Amino acid sequence: MDATNTHVEQAHDAGIQEDVLRFLETQTKRSWDPHADLFAAGGLSSLFAMQLVVFLEQTYAIAIRGKDLRLDNFRTVVNMVALVERLGGDQ
Repeated sequence: MDATNTHVEQAHDAGIQEDVLRFLETQTKRSWDPHADLFAAGGLSSLFAMQLVVFLEQTYAIAIRGKDLRLDNFRTVVNMVALVERLGGDQ
């Protein structure tokens, strides 16, 4: 992979991170660190995890199924960015 591709990937990751953080802030009325454990730090519920699934699927045209529905994939914003990237999500 060359430097140009790396830069494009980093910009894409940053865009996903910004989108997810904006969604979280809108829904919870607080700001979040991308590395914070959303469920331990804020007491978010498994129902909210399903809202995250729907948001990611609709925003990035991905299908999150089976083994990808593990709570660990939604525990941090960084984990969600990795999940979207792994599933080939695109805006």
